[in-house]
Amino acid sequence: MDQLIILRGVCLVIGYIFGLFQTAYILGKSKGIDIRDYGSGNAGTTNAMRILGTKAGLIVFIGDMLKALLALLLVGAIFGKSHPEAVYLLKVWTFAGVVLGHDYPVYMNFKGGKGVAVMAGFVFGFHWSFIPTGLALFFIPYLTTKFVSLGSLLLYLGTFIQLIIEGKMGMFGVSGAQLTEIIIIQGFLTFMAWFRHRANIKRLVTGTERKTYIFKRNSEQLDLNKK
Repeated sequence: MDQLIILRGVCLVIGYIFGLFQTAYILGKSKGIDIRDYGSGNAGTTNAMRILGTKAGLIVFIGDMLKALLALLLVGAIFGKSHPEAVYLLKVWTFAGVVLGHDYPVYMNFKGGKGVAVMAGFVFGFHWSFIPTGLALFFIPYLTTKFVSLGSLLLYLGTFIQLIIEGKMGMFGVSGAQLTEIIIIQGFLTFMAWFRHRANIKRLVTGTERKTYIFKRNSEQLDLNKK
């Protein structure tokens, strides 16, 4: 059996294990609630910020971003020297595992997040060129509209387009077959993120999407002192 086939599976499992660290769920439980019972029912940054406040939302974002970043760094450290020609492919498989673990955690009845904060980990851990564009793709739309979903959707789509362009330019140093595989996997993850945001997309189109604020209290925020 091709060794790379085995390594793909290993990296997918590594990513899934990292993805199982559900920051929003754990933080909610520490405050006596299941975050999935409130707001959008999503165990992610945006719902945590709306329900638990800005500080909690930022903790969730950092935790979810770091689990993806650390998973990619770990795989790079383990396989970077032994398989330098395939390290970007293995990173993509690792990220796929993180997204699956984050979105569909087995111990939470497969009800997790939407894979947005972990995408930030991919931006910082896959290739340096993704960092400035990733920041711009998310923060410009969000700061302009206060719609987290809009920034999230553009982050996934824009990064996917950038991956295709830079891959074709040879910036990742991978073969044609590997590049095609990378594009297919990342394309699937982008489709999955957009699919999981389908309700948000409908609300964006109809003008009923909820805004999320960082510097002031969101209307859904709980007063846990009264619980």
